[in-house]
Amino acid sequence: MRKLLTIVVADDHAIVREGLKLLLSTMDHVSVVAEAADGETLTTIVRASSPDLVILDLGMPGVAGVQFINELRAVAPRMKILALTANIEPRTVRAVIAAGASGYLTKTGDPAELNAALDAMLRNEIYLSQSVRFAIDDPRSHQPPPTTDTALSPIPLTRREMQILSLAAQGLTARETADRLGISPLTARKHRENLMRKLSLHNAAEIAAYAVRIGLPIG
Repeated sequence: MRKLLTIVVADDHAIVREGLKLLLSTMDHVSVVAEAADGETLTTIVRASSPDLVILDLGMPGVAGVQFINELRAVAPRMKILALTANIEPRTVRAVIAAGASGYLTKTGDPAELNAALDAMLRNEIYLSQSVRFAIDDPRSHQPPPTTDTALSPIPLTRREMQILSLAAQGLTARETADRLGISPLTARKHRENLMRKLSLHNAAEIAAYAVRIGLPIG
């Protein structure tokens, strides 16, 4: 039996959220578990409920475009992100996919594309709206970047150590890391110190270089 796909709908316009929920309600094996109208609320929901997928309005308050996608991936590395926007700039499309989004839908696209996008993402493929496919030659060749669960370290690391490594490589402070992971700043600092000792790393540049070498996304 196909697994139920849990989805969070994130858009600052209530009428858009209602429209998306109506479309999703017609699809089998899909459940909308929450909705959000701003980036802060969405981050809290993702941290608490670990949904399978977020439909993300890139123009929503508190969403700093590509950087916010990096932040969501750090909070929930296995979660898929379907960007929803009116922006059809090729540079934006490429940046969003490169940041780790699994799909890019335009608000002017055919509603049927939502179902097609979900099907593609379940096959671990990238989906682009018809109107922006010119931005990337072959979307199927752009696989989602490695997550903290799939990156390979020559020195075995726990999932938490991978998360700490990824966030530290992005330049986040101990307090920012703590906020992202829901732990105390002291615990975050201790995790980082232990990780650096384990990997024989001495500064931020070496942390970033190690993360890149093993294929972790660093923003």
